[in-house]
Amino acid sequence: MRYAHTEIADAEIPRASFPFAQHMLDSYASETNKVHSVWSCFTDADLGYCPRPRASTVGDILKHQLLSERRFFGEFLAAPELPAGDVLPQPLTVTSASARLAELVRHRLPFLAAQRESWWLERVPFFDVERQRAWIFWRRLLHTAHHRTQLTVYLKLLERAVPSTYGPTADVTWEGADPTQSVAAASRR
Repeated sequence: MRYAHTEIADAEIPRASFPFAQHMLDSYASETNKVHSVWSCFTDADLGYCPRPRASTVGDILKHQLLSERRFFGEFLAAPELPAGDVLPQPLTVTSASARLAELVRHRLPFLAAQRESWWLERVPFFDVERQRAWIFWRRLLHTAHHRTQLTVYLKLLERAVPSTYGPTADVTWEGADPTQSVAAASRR
């Protein structure tokens, strides 16, 4: 699948120190590209939008993504990170947040690529429990996907097109797209 814009190209993804870890680096870059594509559908005028009084604003979600990734990678995975006070771009705009996201991911990828299998499998503190670093990494990506999906709902509520992230959407499709919307499609081997 090809996207209209790719923020982190495949050629920028370093090779992992052992083959099995490569999918983690590739997935991290891919998920970042998906986040970037969703964020780019918003304008700076949308940063204060929230669909309900207790919901987060678009700007709050962008800030949370940047800060919580810093915490996950810095605190739980012991990656070298910027001081938390330097993570958020000033001023916060859709463009500056998107650029900072990509910048931080590009900084983390070589660190992750250098780690050996034993590092990934080591159990370390994660909030009030212990988990393997690989588990913490995947939890981070799932957390990222959660907030990306939250923002796609905001896009629909704003009556904006939702970009393709895993395949066709109600707004974006292409020749040869084969969405699974029937038992027959799901039955293919």
